[in-house]
Amino acid sequence: MTDLPDPSIPGLQHAFDIHAEVNAPLTSGPGTNGERKHIVITGGWLRGPLLNGRILPGGSDWLWQRPDGTAEINAHYTVQLDDGTPVYLRNLGLRHAEPAVLARLLAREPVHPSEYYFRTAPVFDAPDGPHAWLRNRCFVGSARPGPGHVRIAVYLVT
Repeated sequence: MTDLPDPSIPGLQHAFDIHAEVNAPLTSGPGTNGERKHIVITGGWLRGPLLNGRILPGGSDWLWQRPDGTAEINAHYTVQLDDGTPVYLRNLGLRHAEPAVLARLLAREPVHPSEYYFRTAPVFDAPDGPHAWLRNRCFVGSARPGPGHVRIAVYLVT
């Protein structure tokens, strides 16, 4: 048997922040398995040491609010980087809060991030060229909702 070192412990490097502007959710109301919401992404930006650009209008988050208070995030949108390159971004994640905190979040009241869990895992589809590296890396995000927007601090997993 070969003596190989243990896998390295992953680290995190701040890559950029996302500010996604969103419309109010469209919903048909709760059902037996929770509530499906369609949240249109109308624009925004991303800025940071590794990536800068703007979010193009037309993306969506197809959120599932589960009966247990957890929301499954399923956002898809396109960003145009500062050099003009369009990049597709798929951002899956989870937001969980106790019922009283969830009610405050849904009422768009300010809630301290320590009171809920909101994490995402962005995946990129970039064309060949200087941004192709985005396709081959893992990222994680820590998110915070605000009135008419969602803010996500995105980290490269090293």
